[in-house]
Amino acid sequence: MLAKFKTFRQLASGEIIIKKSRFIGYGKPVTSESEAIAFIEELKKQHWNANHNCSAYVIGERDEIQKQSDDGEPSGTAGKPILEVIKHHGLKNVVIVVTRYFGGIMLGAGGLIRAYTDGAVTAIEAAETITNVLHREVIVDVDYTWYGKLENEFHARNVRIGGTDFTDRVIITCLPEAADAERFSNWITDLTQGQAKLTIGEDNYYIEGE
Repeated sequence: MLAKFKTFRQLASGEIIIKKSRFIGYGKPVTSESEAIAFIEELKKQHWNANHNCSAYVIGERDEIQKQSDDGEPSGTAGKPILEVIKHHGLKNVVIVVTRYFGGIMLGAGGLIRAYTDGAVTAIEAAETITNVLHREVIVDVDYTWYGKLENEFHARNVRIGGTDFTDRVIITCLPEAADAERFSNWITDLTQGQAKLTIGEDNYYIEGE
């Protein structure tokens, strides 16, 4: 799993008008190619009377899946610019659709490339870019006598906490970045003089800075 990657926060859309043509850019985070395809087909049904619903998506840790469609526009003037915008912004697991309602003025190949580039950027701005960072659960099992000190240290260091259970002992699920989990575990061991019982849990992505 990647240590971190950029993607969209949410499904959203934005709209621009270029020489009377209406371009609606949609951005959506996805987890699979089938999800991306389903979204594209959904928008084609929603905008059945649009002249074009051009699209591109990038999926996979190493961008293994990259597809684009001009949907009737001249070859290379729509899908490719959208795909290039996605790659330029370093986004993964996203799909962008730019819907065009023709306004009667021809744009030419260069004009179309610029228009679909701007439509894709509009989608990115609407959907918001976030950075997902891989975190690892480090489950800290300690006697109550250590809880106050740990709580203060975690607060001072802004340690992400997944939850705390109070039974006959205190069980704290800490969420350090995966790349830092070993150092974090060693720090807990030193801090509690070896009294903490540590268990490594699952890896999950959380939004950077939140």
